[in-house]
Amino acid sequence: MSQFDLNGKIALVTGASYGIGYAIAAGLAKSGATIVFNDINQDLVDKGIAAYAADGIKAHGYVADVTNEDQINALVKQIEAEVGVIDILVNNAGIIKRIPMHEMSAAEFRQVIDIDLNGPFICSKAVIPSMIKKGSGKIINICSMMSELGRETVSAYAAAKGGLKMLTKNIASEYGEYNIQCNGLGPGYIATPQTAPLREIQADGSRHPFDQFIIAKTPAARWGNAEDLVGPAVFLASKASDFVNGHVLYVDGGILAYIGKQPK
Repeated sequence: MSQFDLNGKIALVTGASYGIGYAIAAGLAKSGATIVFNDINQDLVDKGIAAYAADGIKAHGYVADVTNEDQINALVKQIEAEVGVIDILVNNAGIIKRIPMHEMSAAEFRQVIDIDLNGPFICSKAVIPSMIKKGSGKIINICSMMSELGRETVSAYAAAKGGLKMLTKNIASEYGEYNIQCNGLGPGYIATPQTAPLREIQADGSRHPFDQFIIAKTPAARWGNAEDLVGPAVFLASKASDFVNGHVLYVDGGILAYIGKQPK
């Protein structure tokens, strides 16, 4: 049996109706995992189930808010009753608000922290007891390059993702003795429908200024694709990573290793 085989494993991927979460969940499914996901409302859940079905994947979708501890505790109990004990948790649900810090309200800051940092705490806390009883478990936190770097207008996001990196290390520290591995996956700039406007060729035939910036900062000289995250996610979800704990695996085409091109 391959070390990367996920047959018989149940994976909960939060906020996985579309985007990066969907790509990761679909990749785990193709390696044999049974997929469970949640989203904030029934419309998103229904769209997710339809998308998985179109890809030949039978996914179990539920409505739950990752910031609501009662809802998440109830969700985990329902999944255990209807599908089985969760072996793999991917804390994917998240938001970003691009607002200069001096213009951002405390309520807006708190909302980002609540979803991007408190959410993974609540979801991890809910699945850990059953993982302890089972004697194994994988938790994958979707971190970010903003777990390491700052940038204009993303103070709340950077604070949340920096905190998530340290939560990852602490879960590994606290629960490693129970054969629970908690690692982070840090995407670089990924080509998604949401970032498509930033990659459009301009009227004069040139790249969008932000597109030029990303290409110049990336040794791979391209944006990532959601599929670039699948192999690393399968690795962190599988037996192949049983002695990898508290690590953040950055899938960024080399951005964090690179100072950038010298101006001409």
